[in-house]
Amino acid sequence: MPATDPKSTLPDEDQLFLILRQLDAAPDATQRATAEALGISLGRLNAHLRAVAEAGLVKITDRPGPDRRQRFAYALTSRGAVEKARLTDRFLARKLAEYDALHAELTGTASGLLSTKHRTQVMQDHLTPVQELYVSPDSAQKLKREAGDLLSWDLTPRQICDLELMINGGFSPLKGFLSQADYESVVDTMRLTDGTLWPMPITLDVSQAFADKIEPGTDIALRDQEGVILAILSVSDKWTPNKAHEAEKVFGANDEAHPAVHYLHHTAGPVYLGGPVTGIQPPTHYDFRARRDTPNELRAYFRKVGWRRVVAFQTRNPLHRAHQELTFRAAREAQANLLIHPVVGMTKPGDVDHFTRVRCYEAVLDKYPAATTSMSLLNLAMRMAGPREAVWHGIIRRNHGCTHFIVGRDHAGPGKNSQGQDFYGPYDAQELFKTHEAEIGLEMVDFKHMVYVQEKAQYYPANEVPEGSTVLDISGTELRRRLAEGLEIPEWFSFPEVVAELRRTRPPRAKQGFTVFFTGLSGSGKSTIANALMVKLMEMGGRPVTLLDGDVVRKNLSSELGFSKEHRDLNILRIGYVASEITKNGGIAICAPIAPYAATRRKVREMIEGYGAFVEVHVATSLEECERRDRKGLYKLAREGKIKEFTGISDPYDVPEGPELRVDTEGTDVDNCAHQVLLKLESMGLVAG
Repeated sequence: MPATDPKSTLPDEDQLFLILRQLDAAPDATQRATAEALGISLGRLNAHLRAVAEAGLVKITDRPGPDRRQRFAYALTSRGAVEKARLTDRFLARKLAEYDALHAELTGTASGLLSTKHRTQVMQDHLTPVQELYVSPDSAQKLKREAGDLLSWDLTPRQICDLELMINGGFSPLKGFLSQADYESVVDTMRLTDGTLWPMPITLDVSQAFADKIEPGTDIALRDQEGVILAILSVSDKWTPNKAHEAEKVFGANDEAHPAVHYLHHTAGPVYLGGPVTGIQPPTHYDFRARRDTPNELRAYFRKVGWRRVVAFQTRNPLHRAHQELTFRAAREAQANLLIHPVVGMTKPGDVDHFTRVRCYEAVLDKYPAATTSMSLLNLAMRMAGPREAVWHGIIRRNHGCTHFIVGRDHAGPGKNSQGQDFYGPYDAQELFKTHEAEIGLEMVDFKHMVYVQEKAQYYPANEVPEGSTVLDISGTELRRRLAEGLEIPEWFSFPEVVAELRRTRPPRAKQGFTVFFTGLSGSGKSTIANALMVKLMEMGGRPVTLLDGDVVRKNLSSELGFSKEHRDLNILRIGYVASEITKNGGIAICAPIAPYAATRRKVREMIEGYGAFVEVHVATSLEECERRDRKGLYKLAREGKIKEFTGISDPYDVPEGPELRVDTEGTDVDNCAHQVLLKLESMGLVAG
C-alpha cells in the first residue's frame, strides 16, 4: 500500500463513520475482510485508509509475520476516537429522526424519542444505555503504547472523579473537559453553548509550568497519581480564567469560607485546558468494588429486576433514623423503588470518611425492603454549590437511570459564610430544581427537615408536626459533640449499629490523635516550649508523642531544600503530612517550625483536621526580643545582608489571625507557657484533666 498520496481526501461522513467503527471493532482484520465488511473494493479501501491516516484519525503500522494478507495493523488515534464518537451521535440522531418520521406516518403521533439535541440528550427512557467515551480494548492497548510519547498530566483526586464520570457517561452530554466558550456559558447561564442545561464548570486545571508546554491541538496523556494512563485529552482550548467571577456566579460569593471557593483560589491550577477526551480505562478502586456501578451497569440492573420508577437518595452523611423515614416517605410518594446513592468521592472537608459511612450504610441496609431497595456508590467530587449542585446531581442521577430524585433541606450546602450566615437559603435548591425539572429529565421529590415527635414516637416533616407536640432533634454539631465526649446518643435518633461504627472510627477526643502546631519567629521559644510540652504529655501517658522540630526536620527530612519561599512551603507541607499520619493513627504530633505563611498553615490545618484536632499556638514573642536573644547569630547575619529572605527581616511573617492559643515568652518562663498549652488541650477535651 503506498505510504502517502497528496491528493487523498476523506470519504463522506457516512462512509468515514463505518470505516472508523470497523477499524475500532476489528483492528487486526485483513484488508480483504475489512473491505468485505464495509462492502467496498480493496482499491477503494486503500484510498480511504490513506486519507484517514493522513488526517491523523488512524495509525497504520507494519505487522511482522509470514501472512502477507495481514501486513498492516490499524488503530484509532485519540483524534480518531473523538471523531468516531461525534459521528456516532450524528448517525443515531439521524436514525432516530427517521424512526420518528415513520412513527408519525403510521400512527399520526410523534414517537417521543427524538430531541433536537444530540443523541446523548435524548435518554428519556431511563433504561436506554448512555454513551461512554471508551475506545475498544484493542484500541486502548495501542493508545497506551503510543501515550509514552505524549506529555502527561498527573490528575488530582478531584480531576480523577470528574474524568471517571465523564468517560462512563455519568456526566453526559459532556464529551470532555469544557472549552473556553462552554465554560464561560456554563458559569454565566448554566448552559453549554448549544443551549443544553449544565450547571457546573468541569475543566482541567493545570500549573502554569505545564500549561506553557501545551498549545491547542496537542494531545496529552491523563494519568492517575501512580502514573497509570486513564485517558487522552485532545486540547482544543487553553485559557486563564477569572476565578473571582467563577466563584461569584457558581457559588454565589467569592468567599473563601466556602470550601470550593477556597479550593478554587488555593488548590486549583491557574490555567484551564479544555477538549474532547478518549477513555482508555477507568480508575481502579480497591474498596467496596461490588457496590460501585457505572450508569450503564445500574441501567442494566434496573432492566433486569423490572424497575421502571426509581427514586435516588443522595447523601454524604451516615444514615440515621430521620434519613430512613425520609427515604421511606419519598419512595411511597413517588411510588418508586429506592436507590441509596451516597457520594464516596470528595465531599465537604471534615465529613465522616467514606469508608466509615459505607460500613454504616451496610449495617442498616437490611432495615430496608430488599425487593425495592438497592445501594450503589457514586465517585463524585462535590462542589457544595447548593442550588446549582442540586440541578447537577439531578442530571447525574438521570444518567444513572433514575426517574425521581430527593432534594432535601439545604441540599449540598457548605454551611456558614465569613459573616456567619448560611450561603444558601434552606429551600433554594428545591426552587431552582423545580424551575428546570422538565429539562433535567426526572421528577423532584422535595422534603422538609425531619424531626422526632416524642408523643407520637415517630418522625414528621417539620412543617407537619401536630400543634403542642414535643419536638426532639439532634443537630450535626450536637452529634459530633456527643461522639467527641463519649455521651449517649439516643435510639430515637440513630441505629445502634451506626453509633457503634461511628464510635469505632471517632472515639472520644481524649483518645483521638491530634496535632499541636507552634508557629513564631526564629528565636521566639517555639522549640523550647514544644520540648517542655512533649515531656508533660509523655508523663501523662496514653498516646505516643512525636516532636517535629523545624531544625530537626530540616536535617532528617528536608536536607536537600534551601530557604526560598517555595522550599520553605514544601518543608512545612512535609511536616504537615507527617503530622497528619501521626494524628490519623491516634498519636500526638507536636510541630515547631517558623511557618511564616498563612496560606501554607491553612493547608497543613486542612491536612490534619480530617483525622483529628489541629491546635495552632502562636508564640507571639516580638521581633525586638528575638533579635536581642539571637542565640544562633542569624539576625545579625540577616541585618548584614548575609542571609537572604530571612523571616522578620527581609521576608514577611503572617501573624496568625485566629490561633487556638497565643502565648508570649517575654516575662513568662517556659514551664508556664507549656502549662498554658496543656490547659488549652484539657479545655478542648483532648487530654484528661
